Amino acid sequence: MKLPVIENILNANDKIAQENRALLDRAKIFAVNVMASPGAGKTSVILQTAQRLPPQLCPGVIEGDLASRLDADAVAARGIPVVQINTGGGCHLDAPMLRAGLAQLPLAELDLLFIENVGNLVCPANFALGAHLALVVASVPEGHDKPYKYPGMFAAADAVLLNKFDLQRVFDFDVEFFKRGLRMVNPHAPLFCVSCKTGAGMAEWRAWLLEKQNAFARQE
Repeated sequence: MKLPVIENILNANDKIAQENRALLDRAKIFAVNVMASPGAGKTSVILQTAQRLPPQLCPGVIEGDLASRLDADAVAARGIPVVQINTGGGCHLDAPMLRAGLAQLPLAELDLLFIENVGNLVCPANFALGAHLALVVASVPEGHDKPYKYPGMFAAADAVLLNKFDLQRVFDFDVEFFKRGLRMVNPHAPLFCVSCKTGAGMAEWRAWLLEKQNAFARQE
């Protein structure tokens, strides 16, 4: 009896996600759903990416967390419009939550929206939000086995960032093993090895993201 209930929940969520996408399209905002486990560096990736954007592109952020607004405060300190969504124990953001967050942002001023999902490598992949791009952030300290253990998350990614790459030797991280696992479930998503501490790899990631954002803008 549980399966129909779950299907109804997902169907209702998908409908609102479509409405969110339509709203973002009308506002000409390219949205990125940033998913990762806790501590992988989602906020750092967002901040480091935002500071590398062309000056004419205005970013905004929606922060999803179980509790607190520590990450939102860090984003606000950079002068970036941000809305905090606390799920109160929920393991992911959903489309209704995003709809509420969008209502609190100055959409007319934004070109790019980063949605930092709740730290979790399972649930966020199952709930559409209406974003244009799904970004999965992995990190070296987590280990090179994550694509094998969480295939659903990596299969859903449009791009994967392997963060904290400056620690590769410290943690004896097997990059090729990680790549093989990723390619088993997702042959097409590009992999960017980056370090938010040193800036390594960020130029390549930035160029790819801007290419996607520019393609979106040309469609309008």
